[in-house]
Parts: sequence; structure tokens; C-alpha cells
Amino acid sequence: MTLADAVAHLSPEHWETANRLLMRKALAEFAHERLLTPEPDGDHYVVRADDGLTHYRFTATRRALDHWQVDPESISRHRADAELPLAALDFFIELKRTLGLSDEILPVYLEEISSTLASTCYKLTKPRVTSAELADSGFQDIETGMTEGHPCFVANNGRLGFGVHEYLSHAPETASPVRLVWLAAHRSRAAFTAGAGIEYEAFLREELGGATVERFEKRLREQGLDPAEYLLVPVHPWQWWNKLTVTFAAEIARRHLVCLGEGDDEYLAQQSIRTFFNASHPEKHYVKTALSVLNMGFMRGLSAAYMEATPAINDWLAQLIDSDPVLRSTGLTIIRERAAVGYRHLEYEAATDRYSPYRKMLAALWRESPVPSLREGESLATMASLLHVDHEGASFAGALIERSGLAPSEWLRHYLRAYFTPLLHSFYAYDLVFMPHGENVILVLEDGVVRRAVHKDIAEEIAVLDPDAALPPEVRRIRVEVPEDRKLLSILTDVFDCFFRFLAAQLATEGVLQEDDFWRTVAEVVRAYQASVPELAEKFRQYDMFAPEFALSCLNRLQLRNNQQMVDLADPSGALQLAGNLKNPLAEF
Repeated sequence: MTLADAVAHLSPEHWETANRLLMRKALAEFAHERLLTPEPDGDHYVVRADDGLTHYRFTATRRALDHWQVDPESISRHRADAELPLAALDFFIELKRTLGLSDEILPVYLEEISSTLASTCYKLTKPRVTSAELADSGFQDIETGMTEGHPCFVANNGRLGFGVHEYLSHAPETASPVRLVWLAAHRSRAAFTAGAGIEYEAFLREELGGATVERFEKRLREQGLDPAEYLLVPVHPWQWWNKLTVTFAAEIARRHLVCLGEGDDEYLAQQSIRTFFNASHPEKHYVKTALSVLNMGFMRGLSAAYMEATPAINDWLAQLIDSDPVLRSTGLTIIRERAAVGYRHLEYEAATDRYSPYRKMLAALWRESPVPSLREGESLATMASLLHVDHEGASFAGALIERSGLAPSEWLRHYLRAYFTPLLHSFYAYDLVFMPHGENVILVLEDGVVRRAVHKDIAEEIAVLDPDAALPPEVRRIRVEVPEDRKLLSILTDVFDCFFRFLAAQLATEGVLQEDDFWRTVAEVVRAYQASVPELAEKFRQYDMFAPEFALSCLNRLQLRNNQQMVDLADPSGALQLAGNLKNPLAEF
């Protein structure tokens, strides 16, 4: 590839399209979060910039949960009597004060926006695949076929740290096979933890193959080192070239870390960017690696300290699900994080606090693959794909409904029973909440119908909202204290506002299912669940799913305020940015 080829996707036409699409999202989501107050002007809306002279005009449909569906073709930018070209970077500068962007955050945010625009340009060069074709595709074709990313965040493909050649090698949408780099880490600074029944040697031989393990051990012996004193750690190639070779130079020089080379299996990056699916052996584990790039409000490292309890937390949750008849009846499963390895750089630990990215540069975990659990006729799709819309405006969800042959509300009921009922029961029966966004849930499909849901990313994302809950010592980390009035937001915000809002709007736009019918079906599923567990009636009154309104919790406000550390995972409610209330679409049912 020549230097110029690497940026061939950055053409004037693609750039203009990408800017229009991003402006649509910015106007819609910032209006939803009440950062912008669009003024009606005839059949248009107007948003005024900080200078009072520049303004933006557009048309929009307003839907439940104060969802703004902005027509991208209708957006125009004006100053005095002149129409100006649309430019997303100018938009953020012109509304810097309105959006609360500090001088410190603004340039970094502009870089994240630039990266997001560039990735959209790349996606525009890919062969056009319809949602109907995607519905007939394999799991990884769907995973790499997504074009949008997180539905709420405007700057959702920042990936700051990737150069364009690394983007082309490591971004999920490029579907480039990757071989992981393997290091030997001295046991004096590294720790391996695993779930019940897993033993280090046997596990690594199964994952890597005996021949590869022997090749790595031979490399250590050739340097006069004893393989028994080391643990094997998989590393993202970017992390090796850009971080460890320099930042961990002392560890390499002292042979605390020894580079063994690449493994033999080829992996594909998933939507979460630092998690890899084994394309050579789909039944083998996913590998999640530390990756010190800034993406969507966090440096995407992995903490060695956090890794230690990871398998125990997963085993605890798997046992809870298995012992609960309601959860079992919905088919809910998790793909457990079965083993983890972390390396502690003692000098950086001495110099930093627990939040520091310097403590999150070298760790990995192995997560089960959902592939072996499939029955005859079943297939997989990331839940994020339901919101995918193709170049013709057709959604993946709509394609699945068409394929299923079911009435849309009936299809929705199957999906809700698989995905939503387990979330309700976990909350009401155990004060247990997930981070149930589209990228954290895998759907098991049969002829387009959702049969069951598989949750992932357990140890970093689940929480028990009862500070007095009796938990095993190694699991207590997941207990968090959350104010009473914010507990139900784990469902009302994470599920209703951050996922169902978009799904309902898209199905209504396509004429597949009216919004009222969507929310009526959600209400019926809630009622059916509540009727099935009358012993929890007091909890249903205490945390009312049918309350007239709930607090609007804003994700972009978090990122605009601090795009490097949006929230503290140990205190998830502490950083919430609330902006008034939303009318609960279940209230009327």
C-alpha cells in the first residue's frame, strides 16, 4: 500500500456525506440531552450558534422519550444571508460555549470527531450489503458490517492513538485478520487467575496448541531462562509496538518481560475494538487485551488488579443464573471470562493512583465463545446490529422480522422475553444490574426469531446495588452504593433511553411497527413478568416501571465534560449528568 492509498477513503464526496451524517446525530442527540434547544420555524427547526449570527436549519420528527429524528438531507448552515457548507468541526467550535466544551477538552474532542468522520468515510467505501443480505450472513460478517457504533455518543469512533495504517489493520469494520503478540511475564510480577476447574498449563496448551507452547518455551531456554518462572500473556500488536516496547523498556531489559513472537491463530477485532474473536478456531475463547487508545470517554486499558477477581465474579454470576428458575426459563446465559492474566509494573504503581492508565497497560482475559453452545439451525448476531440501517434505509431488525414471518409485535415479544425479562428479574430479585447495551449482548437467532440472549463483559460491568448484599469475599467488589431514586435508571436509561428509543423510532420510520404498539408490547412483557413473581410485588411498588417520568441521564454531557475518564466504575452514579425528566412511555399502559 502506498502512502496515498492509505487515505484513499478520504475523498471530498465521502467527507461531505460523513459530515452530514454526523451533524444529524449531533443535532438529534444534543437536542435530546437538552444541550441544544431547537426553535420551531415554519416546518423547520433552528439552532443558533454562540455568536448569534450563525444558525443551523433542519427538519425533524419528534418521538417518544424526546427522540429527535433529524432528516440529514434537510440540514443547512447559515450566516447572515449566506448559506455555508456543513462542517462538523466548525459546528463544535461555533457551539463550544453552548455545549460546555472547555479549552482543554475541545481540541481532543475535535480529534475524536475527526477520527469518527474518517471511519465513516472508510465504511462508505465498502461494498453495499443490504440488511436482508446481512440477516443471512455469519456472526462475524454481521459484527464487521456495522456502520454506526454506539447510538448515543456522537464521537463514538475516536480511537486516539491509531495511525491510519493501524486503523486499517485493527478497526473491526476493516475485518483484517490479526495475530496476537505473546510475551512471557515473570511470575514475580504477573498473576494468572482462573475459574473453577481451570489449570494454567492445560488451559494455555488448549488455547495455543502444544507445538506453539513448546516453541515459546524453547525461545526462553535459548536465552538461559526457565519457562516455569514465566506466565504467557497475549498482547494487542498495537500495544506491543506503541507502548510496551518503550514504556516497559526496563521490564524487557531485565527479562521480566520476554517477547516470544506471534501466535498461529488469526483473530478478528470485535465492535469493542480490544476484544478478539478466534477466526481460525471459532470454538476457542475470545481474547480481551489492554489497549492504551482513547475511545469513547476512556483509555481502553485493562487493570491487572481488576483481572484477579474476574473469573470468580463470572463463576458466581453463572451459578446465580443457573439456580434461578425465572432466569433459566428465559434461556439467559453468560459467556464467562474464564481466565485472566495481569502484569504489575511496580514502579508505575508506586508513582500513580488506581485510576492511572499506567496501571492498565498489560493484562488480558479469556472469555468463552458462544459458538459451541449453538443448536442446529441457530445463529448469532450482536444486539447492536438491530439498530444497523443499510444504504437503502432498511434496518437489520426489520430484516429479521421479515425473515421470521411473525407479526412485528410478536417478534418483539420474543426478543423482549429473551433480553428484557432477565434484566427485570435480576434487578428486582437480586438488585443486580448489567451494562446491557447492544455491544454487550449477543442474540441467538433461529429463522430470524430471537431465541435467547447471551451477556458478556461481566466482571467490569455488572453491579449489585445493595451495599449490604451477602457476597463471597472475592466478589464484593461489584457491590456499589447508588441513591434510591437512581437505581431504576439502570433499566430506564440503559435499556429504554439508550436502546429501545432508537429501535422503536426506526421500526416506526420504516412502517414496520408503530411506536405505541412497540411500547404497549414492552408494557405487556413487564406486566407478564410481574404477574409471574407475585412475591416481589413490594419491590415493584418501590421501583415503579410505570412511573409517569424518570430522570434524563446524559451520556454526551459526560464525554463533553471529561473525554478521558467519564465515570468511576466503582461509583457509577457519582458522575451522572442529569438534565430534567423524560416522560415514561410505559406510563399510559
